[in-house]
Amino acid sequence: MPHPFRSTVLLSALAVALLPVSALLAQAPPATATSPTGMEARAPYPGTLTVDVDATDLTRRVFHVRQTVPVQAGPLRLLFPKWIPGKHRPDGPIHRLAGLRVNGNGQRIAWTRDPADVYAFDIVVPDGVSVLELSFDMLSPTASNQGRIVMTGDMLNLEWGTVVLYPAGHDVADIRITPSLTLPAGWQAGTALELQSRAGDVLRYGTVDFETLQDSPVYAGRHFRRIDLDPGAERPVMLDIVADAPKYLEATDAQIEPHRALVEQAYKLFDSQHFDHYDFLFSLSDRMGGNGLEHHRSSENGVRPGYFTDWDASVASRDLLPHEFVHSWNGKFRRPAGLATPDFHQPMVDSLLWVYEGQTQYWGMVLAARSGLWKKQDALDALALVAATYADDRPGLDWRTLQDTTHDPIIAMRRPQPYRSYQLSEDYYNAGALVWLAVDAKLRELSNGRRSLDDFASAFFGVDDGSWDVLPYRFEDVVAALDGVAAHDWATFLRSRLDANAPPLDGLAAAGWKLVYRDKPSTYHKALLGARKTADHTASLGMTVASGNVGAVRWDGPAFNAGIAPGSSLLAVNGHAFEADLLEDAIRAAQADGTPIELVVKHGEVVRTIAIDYRGGLRYPHLERIDGSRDRLARILAPL
Repeated sequence: MPHPFRSTVLLSALAVALLPVSALLAQAPPATATSPTGMEARAPYPGTLTVDVDATDLTRRVFHVRQTVPVQAGPLRLLFPKWIPGKHRPDGPIHRLAGLRVNGNGQRIAWTRDPADVYAFDIVVPDGVSVLELSFDMLSPTASNQGRIVMTGDMLNLEWGTVVLYPAGHDVADIRITPSLTLPAGWQAGTALELQSRAGDVLRYGTVDFETLQDSPVYAGRHFRRIDLDPGAERPVMLDIVADAPKYLEATDAQIEPHRALVEQAYKLFDSQHFDHYDFLFSLSDRMGGNGLEHHRSSENGVRPGYFTDWDASVASRDLLPHEFVHSWNGKFRRPAGLATPDFHQPMVDSLLWVYEGQTQYWGMVLAARSGLWKKQDALDALALVAATYADDRPGLDWRTLQDTTHDPIIAMRRPQPYRSYQLSEDYYNAGALVWLAVDAKLRELSNGRRSLDDFASAFFGVDDGSWDVLPYRFEDVVAALDGVAAHDWATFLRSRLDANAPPLDGLAAAGWKLVYRDKPSTYHKALLGARKTADHTASLGMTVASGNVGAVRWDGPAFNAGIAPGSSLLAVNGHAFEADLLEDAIRAAQADGTPIELVVKHGEVVRTIAIDYRGGLRYPHLERIDGSRDRLARILAPL
């Protein structure tokens, strides 16, 4: 998760970090209407819908939509997708739909919105009308404060679930629909859909079910490049890149090679492919919003434009593609039963996101290292940031559990929060990854190094090679699969970490490593800070600072206890106008001579002078080997 971002790229100790049951679901929920196994069979929708999207209105950033829906006379309810897979929350952008008009036989037909369900539109189809003609506009954001930008003058990201109304009462897998897309002149597009024809700039795709259509977004752009990551394969894997300018499409063979190795390492890990082809849809832009969202035969991935051209500086974004690729197996093919809903209106149950996202976060980091997208040291440094987050920067675990954070996509809807360290926010991603590190280390210990989480991945996700049919799982299925790798009380092992008011940090030591702090950031951490233009004093003062503005503040940390709140501005340090280097110097001086750090802070209309009595010096997380221990982490990160 798509995260913010991430879904999920690596979420670190920075304020821009974590994307985001309790013991309620120590066992998975019983089959209900939210699970296909608890639903009565519903008839397929008769006939085939069409949807035609005109995406040429770049100036106003509007998608113009025309639909046809075959109908019979009588009441009809049309739905706008509400629970979109991968988002984990009911946030279908109904507020951006405008200008809805319904016609039949050339006559305007009235519609009404259900006041208790604003995603539902009710229509009475007159006698003699066999096809409804719908037209509406999808008003995409024109500024970042309205949401993620999905259309610029040079590229766009079309998610079909935002431009289709569908008939209620039928499984989305049983609603057939034929899509077409009109692009600006000369643009090219990447998608998992099968292109049937192209006439000028009108692309016509093959008929699919609505579940597949929603799961097959489009990235299109003026500057486009397609790279084959598995040449000659029966099931091809493509990297479809759109960029702000042609220069950003330039990539060396040495840079492409680890992307090819990613595909190879994923196949070795999962011993299967659950697609006929796969497309990494990849935007390199600082104009279109970045993202990471999983799909069965593709993924949406967006990073800053210098991914290839400023390769060293982009290291912190290079686990995005591994994370989203893993989701084809974990989250799309095998999916928690509570998320395997028959349509996009049934509420989803997020209680197993620590598997869906947490294990994917773990594998994303591991595959980044195994493929060469990260050096081994990059992976160690990234893991150090995650460990430090939970060692020092999540006091919220005193009142919440990791399991409880699986509710966060619905609770917070990924809105900004003032005190993430205290409130918590989707910690099932990174804390979940730490749980799976502990599981991996335990499997290796129990088997004396002969078995590992790799064996679980092959057994659990590798079944039914080539199948696209969703195979739901429950907590008991996860436990049984682990027990099949190495016998142990896995239910207790998992629940003791998921339901505890403590961070799951024991896996690091079990893998042979420990968290330490030094007075300089790692190379990986420095690249992350440079990309975010942020100074990270989380482990010292308990805050992050960007251009003099305070970002995150650790609850009950030194800055917090001195009265600094997120959103404050630092005007001066020890009597001098604020500069980032001066703050570092002040932290060093306080350690050397014990002098409190004096800050002039502005928050709203109030300006105050604040003294922080902190003497611990600069502290940045690193990992060190535990003397005499077995280095299981080296084995985990080594290529297969």
